[in-house]
Amino acid sequence: MQILKARFALRATASQFQAWSSAKTRTAATDSKIVEYKPIRSVLVANRGEIAIRVFRACTELGIRSVAIYSEQDKLQMHRQKADESYIVGKGLPPVEAYLSIPEIIRVAKENDVDAVHPGYGLLSERADFAQAIINAGLRFIGPSPKVVQQMGDKVAARKAAIEAKVPIVPGTDGPVTTKEEAVEFCKSHGLPVILKAAYGGGGRGMRVVRKMEEVPSAFERASSEALGAFGNGSMFIERFIERPRHIEVQLLGDKAGNVVHLYERDCSVQRRHQKVVEIAPAPKLDPKIRQKMVECATHLARHVGYENAGTVEFLLDDKGNFYFIEVNARLQVEHTITEEVTGIDLVQSQIRIAEGMTLPELGLTQDKIQAQGYAIQCRVTTEDPANNFQPSTGRIEVFRSGEGMGIRLDSASTYAGAVISPYYDSLLVKVISHAHDLPSSAAKMNRALREFRIRGVKTNIPFLLNVLENQKFLNGSVDTYFIDENPQLFMFKASQNRAQKILNYLGYVLVNGPATPLATKIPPSDVKPYIPQVPLDLSPEAIKRQELTGENTAVQPPKGYKQILDEGGPEAFAKAVRQHKGLLLMDTTFRDAHQSLLATRVRTHDLLAVSPYVAHNFNNLYSLENWGGATFDVALRFLHECPWERLHDMRQLIPNIPFQMLLRGANAVGYTNYPDNVVFKFCDMAVQAGMDIFRVFDSLNYLPNLVLGMEAAAKAGGVVEAAISYTGDVSDPSKTKYDLKYYTKLADDLVKAGTHVLAIKDMAGLLKPQAAKLLIGAIRAAHPHVPLHVHTHDTSGAGVAAMLACAEAGADVVDVAVDSVSGLTSQPSMGALVASLQGTPLDTKIPLQKVSEYSAYWEQARTLYGPFECTATMKSGNADVYLNEIPGGQYTNLQFQAFSLGLGSQFEEVKKAYREANLLLGDIIKVTPSSKVVGDLAQFMVQNKLTAADINARAEELSFPKSVVEYLQGAIGIPYGGFPEPLRSKVLKDMPRIEGRPGKELPSLNFDKLKGELKESFPDINDEDVMSAAMYPQVASDFFRFRDKYGPVKHLDTKTFLVGPAVGDTIEVKIERGKTLDIRTVAVSEDMTAAGEREVFFELNGQLRSVFIRDENASKEMKIHPKAVKGDKNQVGAPMPGTVLTIKVKEGDKVEKGQPIAVLSAMKMEMIVQAPKAGTVKTVSITNGQKLEGDDLICTIE
Repeated sequence: MQILKARFALRATASQFQAWSSAKTRTAATDSKIVEYKPIRSVLVANRGEIAIRVFRACTELGIRSVAIYSEQDKLQMHRQKADESYIVGKGLPPVEAYLSIPEIIRVAKENDVDAVHPGYGLLSERADFAQAIINAGLRFIGPSPKVVQQMGDKVAARKAAIEAKVPIVPGTDGPVTTKEEAVEFCKSHGLPVILKAAYGGGGRGMRVVRKMEEVPSAFERASSEALGAFGNGSMFIERFIERPRHIEVQLLGDKAGNVVHLYERDCSVQRRHQKVVEIAPAPKLDPKIRQKMVECATHLARHVGYENAGTVEFLLDDKGNFYFIEVNARLQVEHTITEEVTGIDLVQSQIRIAEGMTLPELGLTQDKIQAQGYAIQCRVTTEDPANNFQPSTGRIEVFRSGEGMGIRLDSASTYAGAVISPYYDSLLVKVISHAHDLPSSAAKMNRALREFRIRGVKTNIPFLLNVLENQKFLNGSVDTYFIDENPQLFMFKASQNRAQKILNYLGYVLVNGPATPLATKIPPSDVKPYIPQVPLDLSPEAIKRQELTGENTAVQPPKGYKQILDEGGPEAFAKAVRQHKGLLLMDTTFRDAHQSLLATRVRTHDLLAVSPYVAHNFNNLYSLENWGGATFDVALRFLHECPWERLHDMRQLIPNIPFQMLLRGANAVGYTNYPDNVVFKFCDMAVQAGMDIFRVFDSLNYLPNLVLGMEAAAKAGGVVEAAISYTGDVSDPSKTKYDLKYYTKLADDLVKAGTHVLAIKDMAGLLKPQAAKLLIGAIRAAHPHVPLHVHTHDTSGAGVAAMLACAEAGADVVDVAVDSVSGLTSQPSMGALVASLQGTPLDTKIPLQKVSEYSAYWEQARTLYGPFECTATMKSGNADVYLNEIPGGQYTNLQFQAFSLGLGSQFEEVKKAYREANLLLGDIIKVTPSSKVVGDLAQFMVQNKLTAADINARAEELSFPKSVVEYLQGAIGIPYGGFPEPLRSKVLKDMPRIEGRPGKELPSLNFDKLKGELKESFPDINDEDVMSAAMYPQVASDFFRFRDKYGPVKHLDTKTFLVGPAVGDTIEVKIERGKTLDIRTVAVSEDMTAAGEREVFFELNGQLRSVFIRDENASKEMKIHPKAVKGDKNQVGAPMPGTVLTIKVKEGDKVEKGQPIAVLSAMKMEMIVQAPKAGTVKTVSITNGQKLEGDDLICTIE
């Protein structure tokens, strides 16, 4: 300790000698009274956070030893590390009370040879008894005398002093008010509005404006309670409230010799809940005459009361130029920084020097030497969520990056990654101060600095501050205390994307808990990085210049294709061009139906986009590219956690020349149920706007009313209508009479009459044999020579290529194929085989076989990434038994996976036989989603329960059939050709309701605006496409929105990482947008869990260490952890902020109305009433009085 003191003595010598020299040259001319100079060697700061650090820095510059105190809860806070010494105070006391324990603070000071105590601001800084106790202990108090602190801290005494000094005041109470009855009496006598203020504290704590008499009692109680918690005294002062004032405060310095100077004023009008948010020095557009009168009143009042050290006199300035004294803050202010910037005077050092006994003239601080240069702005960055009514945000700071540079000053405390923001103290995180020659320039610097900040893990008010800084009224300096209230646009925020941290959270989740999407097989994704075939580069001077600027190569524009014909001439011109084409046209299903059939629809946008430029450049003469609709919509949301609309937009950007085709399930759109007509029409319209061109419209039962609705919706949207006839049976087999040639030609006639542009045959099970193909296509071609014909099949039997060649020869214009490496089995026939077979013939596709080979090579590698969904895990070859069971190709492998999951894997042959029996039981129906699911569900039900067709017929009245079977028999998906099977239908349905006609016809229109409003309550950033996704799949979409909010754009991850996560030590690159790439290295996963059941996962992101805490879902099951309210569940009420439960207003079984108080929470010295979001009955209450809650912790459920 002696060595430490000697070191400080040496460090202080130069600074203190200079001060001593100045003091020795005093003359009677400079001082009105003799003041003893006594140097200060050590200072204890009786405070915490950034103000403590601010004082420590001043001490260090003056060569003075600094001493910190800290509560038990603050042991990890930065202020104790910035001091030369630090000591715990108030051990065993609550967090705030530790800093309010005067005996404890004096004990630490006396035990550690402290000369003086600086109170900072807040806490004990305006307590006269604290100042007196410091002096009584033989220490120096760096601030006004206890008498002045008492006089100025007592708002009544301060008003009396102002009256004596002839300073204008606002009418108010003569003394502190302690009861609500006194408050009501004052208001009745003096009228409203009034403002309630804490009599023994400031900073907006315990302050309320009251405009209605009935609100006076409750407002008084709340304000008094808040003041008691913040300052230890709940007494209130009441005064008339001045409407539309500016809040101007004058900074003063006084010495022990009676000298007083002002350091100009600050405008603190930008306030919320009477707490200053943004401050400006000097006050803009302040009349110089008013300024002069104001500073004269302030200095006169200070001399009148014998004020010494730093202080602030606060005024309200009305729009007529009248100003009124509010109060004196007998301490340093939070916003003292901007005065320091414009005057160049260090206020904290001045405080210490004055406490040593130096006079203002000795410090060079005479009024004629003090000038204000330029404008300074201070923004208080707080851990509050401006989008959620500024509720406090607590937790661990996961990322902290500040904004710096010329003209920027930062005063902060615990601003570093890993710091924990507790609910016990003020929410101030960092003060950002800008200084420039004028107000707009200062605002521009502040704006730039705030935009450089990156704070993750807790919410901050930075978005709100940026809105303030960009408001023209603020930039003009024309603000009053109503500025925030009257500018609701300040609360319109563009949410921070926080993509990098969200992706780290996703990777951490997979590392701790395993895959976030269910894996169907044990085949792991491969380590391969598929080779992407190159596209020709643009070597024009303009492109080379772009490359120099952006670092990216630019491909030449792909050649024109049928998309351009469609865009220029519309659907009719497109259909005419297709029909006039001499060779066979192809539709490539690789981007949709191929991987739906082989890989459970799991191929991700990431891998589709990688090869898209190659497809655009080399397959421009494709009829279309099937890439959307059908199961891809559902699977993208449910399992791939990506937006199908974004997939469509992204593909269209990369493939501008090939028409896109989707599968539209008629009145079912892309869902599995019936939708109101307006939903189907709006869906098609939005799909066209997003880039869709051709709608293959089908119905799972070939039910014409459903088909026509889908056709009309697609046509009205401006799309190409490709009405599809779903094929089953065998037109070449005379014994199969239900679905004969006449049936199909009649349906074709109906669809052509309904206005289809293209007619399609949808052979979803691959049942169309070559001979049948010739008969069917030949007959339709003869009947409709001008209508393009398009044929779709699956290669389950292995005869797909032969069947498609037969179709082409019979007059088909287009057939469906998949690139070789994802063709065959239950997928489509091979593109390469068909291209090669037609080379040199009149039907030549003109597609180079080499290009098909390169395209196939990519998918051969990419397919290995999807090992967990590989159909060859269970299906090793094609199987001609499809002609018996008629299982659609898209369903075949899914049915096989379902059989395994139900424990029926070894009985799949039985399932296939049961599928045939189930089909016949249901009336030998068309089988395609959703009707195929009905047959599949019944088949597995039969195998699982060991039921035959005879058993089903005999026991139909007593069996509990799958839901899909019951709904089909009710008519929920339409009416099958030939009608429903009887008596089976009657036995199953009994008295259940039946649907007659088109199922969706009677559904009321969906109110999209209402749906959007409901969704925005839980997901504020959703767009219209998200709303449509929710209309299609309500629960699936909500789950996806929650996932997206939590984990961000996981679509940018490579597929192996997305499925199974990275290995420790792996480094991956994630390109989140052009010019922005994340370099992520996985460092470690902690073995130990936190008390909340979380493991810490460490990464290096772009070379900087980051970590995330992930709940271990398996290990934490055995731990008692408070449940969270589920986002979007309106029955659950979650804590709007972290805090302590003060009171619980309801109990289980209580009936509550919407808006009724449920509980009162307290955090960061702010109380919040939690209200019922709906009327209902309280089912459960999950909290207790005094319990500490985290954000979103479940409070209660209401039903």
